Amino acid sequence: MATPEQFPGLVVVKIGSSTLTTQEGAVDEGFISTLCEQVCTLRGLGHPVVVVTSGAAAAGRERLGLTSRPHDIPTLQACAAAGQAALTEVYAQELSRRSIPCGQVLLTRRDVVDREGYLNARNTFHRLLELGAVPVVNENDTVSVSEFAFGDNDMLGAIVSALLGASLYVILSDVEGLYTADPGSDEHAELIPEVHSIDKSVARMAGGSTSSVGTGGMASKVRAARMMLAAGIPLIICRGSRENVLVDAVLGKGVGTRFTHTEGPVHGSGRKLWIGLAEMPRGTVEVDDGARKALLNDGASLLPVGVRATYGSYDEGDVVSIVDAEGLEIGRGIARYSSDDMARVRGLKLDVIERFLPHKSGQPAVHRDELLVF
Repeated sequence: MATPEQFPGLVVVKIGSSTLTTQEGAVDEGFISTLCEQVCTLRGLGHPVVVVTSGAAAAGRERLGLTSRPHDIPTLQACAAAGQAALTEVYAQELSRRSIPCGQVLLTRRDVVDREGYLNARNTFHRLLELGAVPVVNENDTVSVSEFAFGDNDMLGAIVSALLGASLYVILSDVEGLYTADPGSDEHAELIPEVHSIDKSVARMAGGSTSSVGTGGMASKVRAARMMLAAGIPLIICRGSRENVLVDAVLGKGVGTRFTHTEGPVHGSGRKLWIGLAEMPRGTVEVDDGARKALLNDGASLLPVGVRATYGSYDEGDVVSIVDAEGLEIGRGIARYSSDDMARVRGLKLDVIERFLPHKSGQPAVHRDELLVF
């Protein structure tokens, strides 16, 4: 993991498809121009910037003459291939006008699931930043398959932010931020300026995507915010079309919704962040209330006695998602038992487990050193 000291003031900004495209679905080159101008301003203020951009599929549909979003994978990937070229051209031209080099970085989750690949990706970002370039990042949808997809670029931006030890992650969206209710249907909905922890009430405020071109929505942004809180990196969700919004967000002028710990940055260890953010959960472990409190409040390991249920098929050493009784994800960690063994030992104390699995003597379900708690 990079540390904030390596690139002080580093900002990662993610732009959603609905913000990056016009009502007709074409790439909004005027928006990209204003965005690049803000990037130039921030660099002048001492803030290196990494851009995580959506919009490749939409740009590809325009370039290939398609009028609607295709549903088959080969056509979607063809759109992504054409769109990546179109997007990169626009970013490169706009940055070049401001004497800033641009470097395209395409990632799949396969690239960061492997620890060596994760570090190689970080080294590439490091060198681009050292050379004064603005990395422009997107998921490599031309080869990505569902098993290795990030799901949405909100999570991709979160992984890049943690990878580089960013000082701030900004999501430019088509909404002002997180509201108490859906502002489109509730006239009494109010913008929430700051969030310091994400509990069930905050999670319930987030709905799904309402955009015809995007795959995210407020729910995916809140999931990314939970990851950033665990990583100790502030995140701001704000409306991308607002004038000078990126600069204002970085300068702390109170735009959108800011997710941050009240006690300030508490960066987790590099290994824990890799486990929690980059690795894909292969299964799910549901815990009881006692285990939930021990994980959240005491920094404890997850013991088998606290496991209520296990879902999915996974091996010992795979990453699992840990959820409470209501299904809220509270962490991710490396399982010390396979799914079959976890089903056998759930709810049992360690001394009981030792009688029929002696080689697992004293083994927690997930050790705290291999656990990222959200």
